Amino acid sequence: MTEKWEKKSTLKPKGLDGISDQQIEYHFETHYNGYVTKLNEIWEKMQTVDRSKANQNYSEFRELKLEETFNYDGSLLHELYFGNLHSGSSSAPESFKSAVAKDFGSYEKWLEDFKATGIAFRGWSLLVFDLNTGKLRNIGADVHNTNGIWNAIVILSLDVYEHAYYTDYGPKRAPYLDAFMKNVNWSEVEKRLQKAHKAYEVFK
Repeated sequence: MTEKWEKKSTLKPKGLDGISDQQIEYHFETHYNGYVTKLNEIWEKMQTVDRSKANQNYSEFRELKLEETFNYDGSLLHELYFGNLHSGSSSAPESFKSAVAKDFGSYEKWLEDFKATGIAFRGWSLLVFDLNTGKLRNIGADVHNTNGIWNAIVILSLDVYEHAYYTDYGPKRAPYLDAFMKNVNWSEVEKRLQKAHKAYEVFK
């Protein structure tokens, strides 16, 4: 039976502060939907690909496996991104500030590092919980399936590809980062962090 990834239309946020509905529409329907569509196409082709011709220089199987992770991670990270946005500005709760302060020194130092990661990388700035060490880390990725840490759980996902902000801000990324932080769904972030802590108790 062919595996299938279902697009989660309920994740599309509206009425954000500093991120227009048109920006979200382009991002959601063109880019996120594109990853889901291509992932399903790849999984369909994987059913009949000739594995006997697998080769590290070039083979259809190799190309499908490479693009599988690119489109899988593209689908997943976008769902995490849209899922940690909502309308209605709110501040980071003290529980989150306390959590990041343990590993970054303070909430302010974490935020400075998180935004700097968003400027330094071409694709993503991600706050992850490293199950290997039990620590929170900011990591960056130029493309969906590179620069990750094995056994890490994404807590906060920030898309910094140009398609995430060009409609609203053109080439100016910094104001988009500020707008993103004004729309973080901290309730969702806290849920992810709580689940990560539970996973760590099992993992360690």
